[in-house]
Amino acid sequence: MGFTRAELESFRDAAVPDLIGPGCRLLFVGINPGLWTAATGAHFARPGNRFYPALHRAGIVPHRIDPSAGMSDADRDLLLSRGIGITNLAPRATARADELTASELRDGPERLRRVVRSTRPAVVAVAGVTAYRTAFGDRRASTGRQPLDFEGAALWVVPNPSGLNAHETVDTLAEWYRLAAVDAGVL
Repeated sequence: MGFTRAELESFRDAAVPDLIGPGCRLLFVGINPGLWTAATGAHFARPGNRFYPALHRAGIVPHRIDPSAGMSDADRDLLLSRGIGITNLAPRATARADELTASELRDGPERLRRVVRSTRPAVVAVAGVTAYRTAFGDRRASTGRQPLDFEGAALWVVPNPSGLNAHETVDTLAEWYRLAAVDAGVL
């Protein structure tokens, strides 16, 4: 499945529903949906995004999920049955995360608080240290478990799986995701 630039642009500013079910243990938090994600309705759907290969490599899911044409019901059910949820700091779809304003990112934690209060995951894993620093006002934050919990959940910052984050590999992403999954009791 492919999209023309015009087709993708038609999804600018769209929102993508959270993927969270009962029993969510590990809530991954993206920065915001990309246009491909908005077009397919599946989080981290852009071809080349390393989120699902890293989940597989980490042992969190038993096979590679390919949401580039949309998430299958079976793959959605697999994630939910494993206690995996996905949301975003900012709900607005853009071509690149740097198109968001700082205020949109700073509004993210309040939106996230509401999600976490209602779903009660054991771990919240924000994907992207730069976005985390802006959103949470913590310029010195680094990747890993944060010193304070977030609404009763352990708070992690994990690397962003975007191909633009070139210094991370599927293997290094998998290492971080696995640590968060162990802390959440998923593994």
